[in-house]
Amino acid sequence: MTLGLLLLVLFAAVLHASWNLVVKISTDKVVSLALIQTMMGVMGLFILMGFGMPARVAWPFAIASGVLHTGYNFFLARSYKFGDFGLVYPVARGTAPLLTLLGTQVFTHDALSPLALIGVITLVIGIWLIALSGNVFRVHRATFMFALITSVFIGCYTIVDGLGGRAAGDASSYTGLLYLFDAAGMLIAAPILRGRTIFVDMAKSWKGGALGALMAGGAYWIVIWAMSQAPIAAVAALRETSILFALVFSAKLLKEKMSWHRLVGVVCVVAGAIALHA
Repeated sequence: MTLGLLLLVLFAAVLHASWNLVVKISTDKVVSLALIQTMMGVMGLFILMGFGMPARVAWPFAIASGVLHTGYNFFLARSYKFGDFGLVYPVARGTAPLLTLLGTQVFTHDALSPLALIGVITLVIGIWLIALSGNVFRVHRATFMFALITSVFIGCYTIVDGLGGRAAGDASSYTGLLYLFDAAGMLIAAPILRGRTIFVDMAKSWKGGALGALMAGGAYWIVIWAMSQAPIAAVAALRETSILFALVFSAKLLKEKMSWHRLVGVVCVVAGAIALHA
């Protein structure tokens, strides 16, 4: 992976941790996620206006990903309702790179060098060390399970979008179409989960939603493009360096506790990122 691509994905990681923080500190997680996804749909329209529609062969990927993202948003909201940001975020992101690595060996012809493979595994170990602090087994059991299920959705939609971006012929046009389907899925699911009054609540919080959408949309746009240029598993693992920034946010802004497990995990995550670039 080139240095330029690595730095770009690291920037996406910062954006990703930031929009997750916006969701965590919001008073209503479902409203916040629904608003972000809806505004990302508007962003998708502008992307399509600039880049055009993707090839037809990519449409099934975008539709499938829209469904997967709806499930992801639901379980992520449930996780943040009860769990600390410094716990839920790494657990939700922790298993996804490994699942993505396994999935790409089945569905793609991406070849990882031995060093890159070590980098992916080291990153996963680091993320789990960060997640497995002393209080992990004392949290609400359902929260931990919701975070793990979220991780499965992440792994699935990452593979789908990596393949979809490549099939589209233009990763940007695929991203625009995906954001439309993401928004449609969330607009259908939101009133089912919360009733029609959710749209009134969304209207009241549009500023926070706009900020979150810019960060979330920008982050994943970069990632989809990067997966069209480099092995999907490598990009997916590097994206999860966002846990480093989430850890800083949780400690400095949310006053959540730091532990030696997390410090060792940080070292592993950094070492894994270096291995991916080497």
